[in-house]
Amino acid sequence: MKLIPLVFCLLFFGVFGFAQEDKLNIIVFGAHPDDCDIDAGGTAILFSKMGHNVKFVSLTNGDAGHHIKGGDELAKIRLAEAKEAGKRFAVTYTVLDNHDGELMPTLENRLKVIREIRKWKADIVIAPRPNDYHPDHRYTGVLIQDAAYMVIVPNVARDTPPLKTNPVFMYSADHFQKPNPFEPDIVVNIDEVFDQKIYAMAAHESQFFEWLPWTSGNLDKVPKDTDARISMLANWRKDAPTDATKIILREWYGPKAENVKHVEGFEICEYGKQPSEEELKKLFPMLGK
Repeated sequence: MKLIPLVFCLLFFGVFGFAQEDKLNIIVFGAHPDDCDIDAGGTAILFSKMGHNVKFVSLTNGDAGHHIKGGDELAKIRLAEAKEAGKRFAVTYTVLDNHDGELMPTLENRLKVIREIRKWKADIVIAPRPNDYHPDHRYTGVLIQDAAYMVIVPNVARDTPPLKTNPVFMYSADHFQKPNPFEPDIVVNIDEVFDQKIYAMAAHESQFFEWLPWTSGNLDKVPKDTDARISMLANWRKDAPTDATKIILREWYGPKAENVKHVEGFEICEYGKQPSEEELKKLFPMLGK
């Protein structure tokens, strides 16, 4: 490379702060293809639009989540839906080959989670809490808790280099109250990307327009028209602020919080890095915007 172009590259990437190491790496775990989308889809879009790296990981292949289809046939459908959703979210989407409804917090699965976090060089790890009606959701939370701290231990999963520092582990929001309710530390305004989130979620057709309506007895009410389906999905997933998230929303957004319609909330897990307020502002640069 000639000297002038080399100097230009050094100035551009050094002085103007576009070096790859300045980018945040966020990894979101869910039990099934579509869980990450629901829990953190809007926040993921905001991160992606800011140039950061986001990965969704489903710990099961979703091969049981349908009233007609199942097994390999359904797993292939759900993988294709996840890949399409990933394009719409502008994230990397990985689906692990564990059976839906059979996820267990085994050592083998813990090591898979550790490797995923390490390979992504994660700064932030988001997952459900281990309080949930669905065993796959609960055990996803347990697996991520068990991986916290272990991601920096060199002699665990020795085939994948350990992280130098522990990431911030965060729980996604839920409504379960026992043994303890969700307590948000971060609440993100997703108004500007809510429509994109819903459009991306709609890629999971087998779930939002077939399986879930069937489980609630509303399959006959699902419209055929694409726009009407998206409208139906938006009405179901309003992501409206709750009393708890409104309090935190005001802390981060001030007077702007009163007009926010759609949010995603996250609780800091005790087992990972405990960030200061200034560190949280760097980790979630969209806050207050």
